[in-house]
Amino acid sequence: MARFVLWGTYCENALEKRTPFREEHLDRLSKLKQEGILISLGPTKCSSYVFGIFEASTIESVRETLEKDVYWREGIWTSLEVYPWVQAF
Repeated sequence: MARFVLWGTYCENALEKRTPFREEHLDRLSKLKQEGILISLGPTKCSSYVFGIFEASTIESVRETLEKDVYWREGIWTSLEVYPWVQAF
């Protein structure tokens, strides 16, 4: 398994727009965490960007996982960039 880092952006007024989808989003993240796929994920303090760390066999599987999220499907996340990551410490 390899680790991957996610950088993405949120739509304008994301805090309000995410409300109807938040429970579904958090439930899914909890399952991904239990499965060992999600290491960490969250917004920056200004709620403009999302950052995450994933563990998976391929970058494509991380992208597929992200694109299935309700925040992506509903336009709460507006861009997602995934990169292979080398954890130094």
